[in-house]
Amino acid sequence: MSTSLQGRTVIVTGAGRGIGRAIAERFAGVGANVVVNDIDAETADEVVAGINASGGTAMSAIADVSDGTQVNTMFDAVLEAHGTVDVLVNNAGLVSPMLHFLEADEAWWRRIIDVNLTGHFLTSHRAARIMAGNGGGVILHMSSGGATRAHRAFAAYDASKGGIEALTRAMALDLGPYGIRVCALVPGSIDCEGMDEEARRLRGENIPLGRPGDPDDMAGPAVFLASDDACYVTGITLRVDGGMLAQQRSATVDIMPPSDFPSLDSLGLLD
Repeated sequence: MSTSLQGRTVIVTGAGRGIGRAIAERFAGVGANVVVNDIDAETADEVVAGINASGGTAMSAIADVSDGTQVNTMFDAVLEAHGTVDVLVNNAGLVSPMLHFLEADEAWWRRIIDVNLTGHFLTSHRAARIMAGNGGGVILHMSSGGATRAHRAFAAYDASKGGIEALTRAMALDLGPYGIRVCALVPGSIDCEGMDEEARRLRGENIPLGRPGDPDDMAGPAVFLASDDACYVTGITLRVDGGMLAQQRSATVDIMPPSDFPSLDSLGLLD
């Protein structure tokens, strides 16, 4: 897998922190030329400095992905530096502010849709035109469980993620004949801020694998989907959620909660 990504140019949007940062660092670790996009120059530069100090190759590209002019300026800079774009990871997005639907206003709706959904379109459109001319490439979108299930007070966010999954399918059909694969990653409950031990325990009670995810849990799946090992994979959404969306009910309200599961001792599985 590292061989197939060696020397390829990868843009990761929203890579100044959290999931985007972990993905950018993992791509750099397998030899890709990484473009760290963020709206915050300080955090982007910090990630770039860390990658370069570790022997990788990275550059920063500051842009608001909801602004077409800034997106084009970013891609122009990448083409000047590397001559091409092989992989685009659309990670940039807004979660907050949370607003109950009755408290919401048009400005709130438009800002979240513009960044989360229109931003995916703007970066993907520019990248796809480059990739089509090169005979292929990979575009990865960042979705959410909110695309198919609902969060309370997240109407705009969930609507944007549902749109992202529809966009993934549509792009896969339109771009497949040009050798471009398009997939989406679906994070579960990812601890991007560093929860304390008790908070992680409580969050893990409703996750089948028993813990929240860490940003690095998203990085391996992203690298796999971008690699030649996934060369016949397109149009899919890949859940990376510890089993959250597989549940009919969360563990704390299920008919048989995990606390009632048989112990290893009762099953005769302990020495």
